[in-house]
Amino acid sequence: MIPVIEFKNVKVKYNYDLDDYALDIDELIIGHNENVAIIGPNGAGKSSFINLISRDNYPEPEDNSVCNIYGSDRWDVFELRSHLGIVSPNYQHKIGVEATVLDTVISGFFSSIGIIEEADVKVSMTEKALDALEFFGISGLADRMITELSTGQSRLVLIARALIHDPESLILDEPASGLDIKAAHLFRQNLIKLADHGTNIIVVTHNFEDIVSCINRVIILKNGRIFKDGPCEEVITDENLSELYSMDINVKQSKHGYIAELSDC
Repeated sequence: MIPVIEFKNVKVKYNYDLDDYALDIDELIIGHNENVAIIGPNGAGKSSFINLISRDNYPEPEDNSVCNIYGSDRWDVFELRSHLGIVSPNYQHKIGVEATVLDTVISGFFSSIGIIEEADVKVSMTEKALDALEFFGISGLADRMITELSTGQSRLVLIARALIHDPESLILDEPASGLDIKAAHLFRQNLIKLADHGTNIIVVTHNFEDIVSCINRVIILKNGRIFKDGPCEEVITDENLSELYSMDINVKQSKHGYIAELSDC
């Protein structure tokens, strides 16, 4: 089966005048039925990874380089969205327009931001959008203005917007960023619900609490390179995190995820 993501000899530069790489990956393959967390400190290359997939960044031309999403290095946005959805706080900052929640979700059919032309909206689109909102239990917000919602509610609306195309995989960039304790907990429970529903989940984060129970593989980035890659229990250890952050760190695991703390705390 064709991998979701296949990177080989992929480099993304910080500075085109210098050999300074934001991302330098020898090989990274993420297959189907893998729920993956890509984690690392600030400057590790997480944003470059997201931008490479969204094609906001392009890799350097290298011999034997492979940079494929679902088996192809070139995608039309309308073709890709049925395979892969991306939800990022950066998009959330763009939706500060006077649009209802329902219109925001429906706009995903047109890859637009804000209110779409009502004449272009089919009944089936509205039904699909309402189904996506119902999946998260927020269909009651359909007529609310998107600007009136909490950060957590807005985040769920964006995922609903991505789900209207039934993507096989969903990439979530810093999914719990800006959420309070309760909202973050509820949001992470919805990630588990998505995974149980059959959607491949790829979480890109610096927060170890985002490594929820459905995640079965962790990739740690450091200085743009893969530092560790493997099952959660082998990667998320005191030793690995202490080496990653150059300080003594203890890891605790609960049914809700992982917590990393300084050893003297």
